[in-house]
Amino acid sequence: MTVQPEDARRPGDAFLALRDLRIHFDTDDGLVKSVDGVSLDLAEGRTLGIVGESGSGKSVTSLGIMGLHRSRRARISGEIWLDGEELVGADPDRVRRLRGQKMAMIFQDPLTAMHPLYTVGAQIVEAYLAHHPGGTKREARRRAIEMLDRVGIPQPDRRVDDYPHQFSGGMRQRAMIAMALVNNPQLLIADEPTTALDVTVQAQILDLIRDVQSEFGSAVIIITHDLGVVAELADDILVMYGGRCVERGPATTLFEAPEHPYTWGLLGSMPRLDRPLQERLVPVGGTPPSLINVPSGCAFHPRCPYAELTGGRSAGERPVLAEAAPGHHAACHLPIADRHRIFAEQIAPRL
Repeated sequence: MTVQPEDARRPGDAFLALRDLRIHFDTDDGLVKSVDGVSLDLAEGRTLGIVGESGSGKSVTSLGIMGLHRSRRARISGEIWLDGEELVGADPDRVRRLRGQKMAMIFQDPLTAMHPLYTVGAQIVEAYLAHHPGGTKREARRRAIEMLDRVGIPQPDRRVDDYPHQFSGGMRQRAMIAMALVNNPQLLIADEPTTALDVTVQAQILDLIRDVQSEFGSAVIIITHDLGVVAELADDILVMYGGRCVERGPATTLFEAPEHPYTWGLLGSMPRLDRPLQERLVPVGGTPPSLINVPSGCAFHPRCPYAELTGGRSAGERPVLAEAAPGHHAACHLPIADRHRIFAEQIAPRL
């Protein structure tokens, strides 16, 4: 991921590029600012992990990329570039043709994402024929069996005729991956792909996504609140809070030298298996903000233990996403020297 300033501009070599993406929803209670100015670049063959608490805007961002916010209540602005083609202003039919062919998504809950009254094979066949109008049902069924076999479902020639409820949670997730990959998309978005799965199956799904990317050379986005998942897969990480990006950069850098107090909190609440546990995990204090009434200034300042060190700027001025190190950006009013000192003295010893 090539990290760039927040000013909107056409992408260079990135396969996927977001420029100041905003997705707001009109509701009876007010305007929900689910995504409020997110920018990123993602190249083919790279994996980006988007992390944050529930309600931070992760899934809304991914659905926006897929063009699935077309209701009258959705206000979408900014730019989404996919392989040099801008999607926010594109014709909905064009986006629909790209969806499933050039970009695909693994949804969070395959039991609700898949139709309960159609067999798994029939749904994969439909996804294939939608982008191969000259193909036959026989050819599509053969492709469905091939994909089920590729994602590790035993006896695919028989299981292709089973219904979603006849699959276990892990098998349903594999079937969802098979459906997403049936047209060899160049961008794969996985929204919480391991939620509600036991740890053994989680590891198998992550290995499968890694193998798929290696085989197809796809760009991959992993949406999750589990930092263990992104540590396993991601090349780069984008941390979201209150609909905004608060930190982004290479995965190794974010784990070894995070810059934002919110990222410190996420890392401090994550159990570590590679070292003895010295003390209890410390959760991030407070609760995520309402996206209807996002706090002024830095959205994290009501929960930030260091907000008082900014001389009031955190409460009244929105921080810009600025470079803290080459390729590593953070949106924080704390001076870089103070952040490094606090991390070294207070945060790093607990991680």
